[in-house]
Amino acid sequence: MTPQAPVGTAAGDGSAPAGPPDEGAPVAGPRSPTELFLAFNRLALQGFGGVLAVAQRELVERLGWLSREQFVEMLSLAQVLPGPNIINLSIMAGDRWFGWRGVLAALGGMLCVPALLVLAASAGYAHFAQHPVVDSMLRSMGAVAAGLVTATALKLAGSLQRNPLGRPLCAALALAAFLMVGVLRWPLVAVVFGLGSLGIALAVWRLRRSETSR
Repeated sequence: MTPQAPVGTAAGDGSAPAGPPDEGAPVAGPRSPTELFLAFNRLALQGFGGVLAVAQRELVERLGWLSREQFVEMLSLAQVLPGPNIINLSIMAGDRWFGWRGVLAALGGMLCVPALLVLAASAGYAHFAQHPVVDSMLRSMGAVAAGLVTATALKLAGSLQRNPLGRPLCAALALAAFLMVGVLRWPLVAVVFGLGSLGIALAVWRLRRSETSR
C-alpha cells in the first residue's frame, strides 16, 4: 500500500477534541510517526476491557484522523483478517499515513508499554488468582467490556446510512450474526465467511442495480 501524506493538523497536542470529521471533508492525519506512536500508546493504556471502543473514540471523535465510515471499513477488514482486530487495525492505520514507519510506530505504541503491564499483571494474577475479590473484579470487567463494545456499535451504526445495503439489511445481517454466534454457537469462521459473502454479494447487486437504473 502507498502511504498517504498527512493532511492538515491533528488535535493530539492537548488541544480541544477535533470531533468526528464531516462526511466528504478532508480528514486530518498525524503529523509524524512519533505523534502516531503516542496516540496508539495512549489508547492502548486506556483499553481496560477492550481497545476497539477506545480506538474509535480517540481516532474518530477526539483526534479526527478518521471518519466514522473509514473506521468502520478498516474495522471490518481487521475482523476478517487473521490475528487480533486491534493489531490489524493498527497496521492498516500506520500504513495509511506513513507506510512501514507508521506500521512500526502504531504497533510499538500499541504493544510496548502495555506488554510490560500485562507481564506484571500476569505475575500478580498467578499469585492471587484464587482470591474471591480478584475473581469478582474480573467478572465485573467482563460486564464493562460488553458495555464498551455495545456503546461503540451504537455510535458506529450511523455510518450505515451511506452503506449500499441500507440500514434494514445491515440490521438483519447483524441480528443473524448475533443469533448464529451468541445463541446457536456456530463456528465464528463459518459465520464470518458465510454472512460476509452474503453481504458482499448483496452489496454488489445493489450497486449494479443502482448504476443500471440511472
